[in-house]
Amino acid sequence: MLSREDFCCTDVAALWGIVGATGNSIIDMPARRSLSFPKARRLTRESEFERVKQSGCAQRGKLLMLGLLAVENAGRSRAGFVTSRKIGGAVARNRVRRRLREIVRKHQHDLREDFWIVLIARPDAARASYRALEDEWLRLAKRASILAP
Repeated sequence: MLSREDFCCTDVAALWGIVGATGNSIIDMPARRSLSFPKARRLTRESEFERVKQSGCAQRGKLLMLGLLAVENAGRSRAGFVTSRKIGGAVARNRVRRRLREIVRKHQHDLREDFWIVLIARPDAARASYRALEDEWLRLAKRASILAP
């Protein structure tokens, strides 16, 4: 068994393998993908929503409707969210919108590129749990074949 006298404080990092390839005394982490979901990755203009509605296809579920449009050379997929007053008051609409934004942010690296996505919340979405919304999103995304293999 090792005792404190067997190594000095500078050798502790080397002993435990926490000196990274750069020589720093921290663990080198593999390159992480950004988990941010900036406004540039969202659909914000009425014309963008209208284009998805007119030219895209839709997948319908109990809690959500997924509008989808393949866009040539668009790069990373962009998403927009619609919560109408049928859902409830402002608090309920904002809660659903925040949950949907978080779900898409969490799964953004699983999406195929060159798609515009519009998620329309149905009235039952206001009473649904986060997990139910996430399950519905994943089911609709798989059905629409927008998840990367």
